[in-house]
Amino acid sequence: MNDDLKAAVLERCRRMEIPLVGVASTDRWEHPPFLPWMPEEFYPQSIFPEARSVIVVGLPIHLPVLETSPSIYYHELYKTVNTLLDQYTYRLASFLTDCGYPSVFVPRDGYGSIEVLRKNPVAFFSHRHAAYLAGLGTFGVNNTLLTPEYGPRVRFGSVFSAAALPPDPVLAEDLCTRCMLCVEACPAGALDERDYPEGLTDKAACAANSAELARRHISPCGICIRVCPVGEDRERYGRTTAAGDDDPRRRRAREHVRKYGGL
Repeated sequence: MNDDLKAAVLERCRRMEIPLVGVASTDRWEHPPFLPWMPEEFYPQSIFPEARSVIVVGLPIHLPVLETSPSIYYHELYKTVNTLLDQYTYRLASFLTDCGYPSVFVPRDGYGSIEVLRKNPVAFFSHRHAAYLAGLGTFGVNNTLLTPEYGPRVRFGSVFSAAALPPDPVLAEDLCTRCMLCVEACPAGALDERDYPEGLTDKAACAANSAELARRHISPCGICIRVCPVGEDRERYGRTTAAGDDDPRRRRAREHVRKYGGL
């Protein structure tokens, strides 16, 4: 295991102001932590045979912006975070390759549009599962990865590397509180009260709702991650309730934002 190289990767991430970084060895995909698990074709080593490690980075979605969702404000934040993820993972992959360890970045989504996703609702790689195996969080009822720092309000990107980096431990504590706020708030009725993965999201219903928001230029939805009470970011922003509705000033601000920028 290359401890010095991992330290160099972490330092690069620190310089790029990436708050969440984790490493998983590719053999973790071969030993499913729960069932059902993904088919082998979705393993990183099936996509990039040289892969021995997966480096996962996470960037937060700012809660006050998310509270306006669905809106043009959250729409633009989502695009910005996605762009940064692609840039950061590309730079990390290039750095590792220059160090002598062939590496590639993985695009943050892996599908062309919401219409594509409606016809084939699976991307070629799951960053959420990679983040879980890299010790960054645990799955919630809302089918997202919850992190201690930001709850589910995080977007992830990954790098496949031939470098054998020391892996981080998988998070042992289950972060989901089973409050069911996400199930109750989902506008598409796409969530199930059962734990992940038994209560998998109704992808067709979720995608149909996303397609309508995309038509109005205010996708994605974001409501299931907006209401989740998990995450230190709630305290940082002074959000003591799931939607922040206890403050009339914030409510007026959200209502103002939602009136503009979309159909």
